[in-house]
Amino acid sequence: MEASCLELALEGERLCKAGDFKGGTAFFEAAVQVGTEDLKTLSAIYSQLGNAYFYLKEYGKALEYHRHDLTLARTIGDRIGEGKASGNLGNTLKVLGRFDEATVCCQRHLDISQEQGDKVGEARALYNIGNVFHAKGKQQLWGCTQDPGDLPPVVRDTLQRATSFYEMNLCLVKELGDRAAQGRAFGNLGNTHYLLGNFVEAIKFHRQRLSIAKEFGDKAAERRAYSNLGNALIFLGQFNTATEYYRKTLQLSRQLKDQVMEAQACYSLGNTYTLMQQYERAIDYHLKHLLIAQELTDRVGEGRACWSLGNAYVSLRNHRQALHYARKYLDISREIGDRNGELTARMNVEQMMEALGVNESDLSSCGSEFEVQGNREISFYGSSLNFNNVPLFQKLGRDPSDEDCFFDLLSKFQSSRMDDQRCHLDDPNEENGENGENGGAVSLNEMLDPTLITSPQTEELFDLIVSSQSRRLDDQRVSVSNLPGLRITHNNLGHLCVDADPQEPSDDFFNMLMKCQSSRIDDQRCSPPEGGPRAPTVPDEDFFSLIQRVQAKRMDEQRVHLPSDEQDGPDSDPEPPSGDSS
Repeated sequence: MEASCLELALEGERLCKAGDFKGGTAFFEAAVQVGTEDLKTLSAIYSQLGNAYFYLKEYGKALEYHRHDLTLARTIGDRIGEGKASGNLGNTLKVLGRFDEATVCCQRHLDISQEQGDKVGEARALYNIGNVFHAKGKQQLWGCTQDPGDLPPVVRDTLQRATSFYEMNLCLVKELGDRAAQGRAFGNLGNTHYLLGNFVEAIKFHRQRLSIAKEFGDKAAERRAYSNLGNALIFLGQFNTATEYYRKTLQLSRQLKDQVMEAQACYSLGNTYTLMQQYERAIDYHLKHLLIAQELTDRVGEGRACWSLGNAYVSLRNHRQALHYARKYLDISREIGDRNGELTARMNVEQMMEALGVNESDLSSCGSEFEVQGNREISFYGSSLNFNNVPLFQKLGRDPSDEDCFFDLLSKFQSSRMDDQRCHLDDPNEENGENGENGGAVSLNEMLDPTLITSPQTEELFDLIVSSQSRRLDDQRVSVSNLPGLRITHNNLGHLCVDADPQEPSDDFFNMLMKCQSSRIDDQRCSPPEGGPRAPTVPDEDFFSLIQRVQAKRMDEQRVHLPSDEQDGPDSDPEPPSGDSS
């Protein structure tokens, strides 16, 4: 017997709740094909289809179905449904980087929730608006070169607005007694204060987030809190405590069997031990990161690991191993089309060849030696390494807890990669990468993570939004002839033909959207610039990203030449490894 629309939709919902969004969308699409005359049922199907496509990162389709949901909700006078649909549209537009439109939609959700006395919806809308400003501030931050906390007014204003909405959300969810939502608010408040350079405040909020994560047994949130605490502590110069939190991050990542997060934790530990001038331990963790990157075929991450390893071996005065990893980094940079990385790697190779007194022809005969050494060094879970040809060295007398120590350590090797290192606007995984705090609700609507970043199909997005607005600019009468899955019968005809509900908004809502869009028509009709290849095993956003911006204004003094072994004395500064993020 043929399944009904409702039966197919219920199976789609079950699959989505089980995490099978691809299977769920197939059942929801089948339900739309069968069709129904029940407008409430169809509206719910649109909403969940939009959510499912959001999870699958098919944002054009997500926009389409959330637009259908908004149209239908307004047609039948479902104000709560209209608010939720507006919020879903806002979340999707935010992911696509369309922050002005997203703000209008999320504000509409907030207005309707307050009008209807829906406290839960109001809290969610406040949280979503905070997310929009948070994401916008992070995007603006990539072009800044100021010290942490010394931000341009426009960036500071955006992040402070995010903080204000998160604080309003926190106040409301405390009133509602929603501890899980409080945890998310604490986490994002910590993230925003971190970007503002308020590291003590960030630590306070992340510790509260950690406490709630433990209360709920949420290991993923606990892992994120540990990582965020480590990042903030780095900027306070508390490296030892930061490594403790990163090790807990690594332990939880292994418990969760999440290799990507495990690699990121290793990368963070490697960079932190570099700051502490403990280069052997740094190499240990960078080798672990390298191995996972190779297993996951993350060539960009593999290149970053080789870069860090090369710099660590330079600091140990083992120029032969440093040359080996510099050459590997050069090969990977060529392969992935990283022009800046290629130029930097070539310069490093030339400097180390000069220090070793060898030329290109001499290297062909010793390539296998380097490969064998590299293979012997990797001990994935071990705590020690078998170093080959590593001479004894004398550590610096400099105290790593000195006020500017970690900046000075990094300043010697980052200058030539500033522009390349600032260009990443990758779509993070799960919950805003390592730092996300968006998700964790019960229903499918509430499971959305609105912090993923990806490049939109801008032509499709423009057509979807413009078509959804143009029908409403002259009057409030809604056309539903193009709603997929709608069976028009005498039972629902009255709902579809009447004028819009008197309580529905005027054209102001849609006029605001059109104003947001009109100035970006040309931009929307072309492909967005590429953000560069993604490195899943390298944290998308971390303390090294901010440190690199701190160093940008000191580029000339950062350009130092690699000293030879004979030139190095006990008081010379070793060349520390680089980190793009951790």
